[in-house]
Amino acid sequence: MGYLKNSRSIGNIILLSYRHSFHAGNYADVIKHIVLIEIFEHLIKKDSAFDYIDTHAGAGLYDLQNEHASKLQEYQQGIAKLNGEQWPELATYFEVIAKHNPDGGLKFYPGSPLIALYFLRAKDRSWLYELHPKDADLLSKNMANIKRARVMYEDGFKGLLSLLPPASRRGVVLIDPSYEIKKDYTRVVATLIAAYNKFPTGIYALWYPVVDRTLINGLERKLIHSGINNIQRFELAIAPDQFGSGMSANGMVVINPPWTLKDKMTHILPKLVATLGNEGAFYKCDTLVEE
Repeated sequence: MGYLKNSRSIGNIILLSYRHSFHAGNYADVIKHIVLIEIFEHLIKKDSAFDYIDTHAGAGLYDLQNEHASKLQEYQQGIAKLNGEQWPELATYFEVIAKHNPDGGLKFYPGSPLIALYFLRAKDRSWLYELHPKDADLLSKNMANIKRARVMYEDGFKGLLSLLPPASRRGVVLIDPSYEIKKDYTRVVATLIAAYNKFPTGIYALWYPVVDRTLINGLERKLIHSGINNIQRFELAIAPDQFGSGMSANGMVVINPPWTLKDKMTHILPKLVATLGNEGAFYKCDTLVEE
């Protein structure tokens, strides 16, 4: 599975072509959103308000029958392979999806902004960054008239740091770039360190693709030696590592994870490997840095 990339530059401005609509509902979305939902369920257990910051928010909602999703049909090897009746531990995940498919079936898949909105209360706030002009416009339309959500057509890396620490002093940050530019592998670490220094009690969820394992190994080493404590990793590989053949695995690195997260993913990841994986598929569920 490869991502569609065709970035170009004008002067010092890099124009990215990545559109998540080609990949919505794939196995990467499955693990990313399972982790995110567990974090939200943890946050809403307390009455105090929290902030959600999404640095690469996308369009928010995806039509799985449009020309983009139909081109690659990655959702067929992702969410479409999961039967909600066989996954009682993911009941909330399927409730969120069902909310956006009122006629039943699987026509639409919600992205992280709308998954977050499912959990946000009137006192909570959502800050959504998106740089692709078409997706930013779609995101604005999908979040129209929702006062607790703000959409910004800006660089999410820079925007994140301007918001920290949030007024609520509670929150979760999702960093989910396309990694269309290789320097993103180092930029995410630098951003995480800077964000953690400003808001050390926040929950940070970093998504990464495994296209070149050496890049991920480097990313993890930098995080391990960053001085940040309490870091866990959850990875789903649908095939053995295969350099140059597209994404074969993806994962989530979570800083300050809910205490329930590791136990839940220890149970879920083997089932996801069995359901979504090919021969040689594997998973990782471990602690990179102790609390």
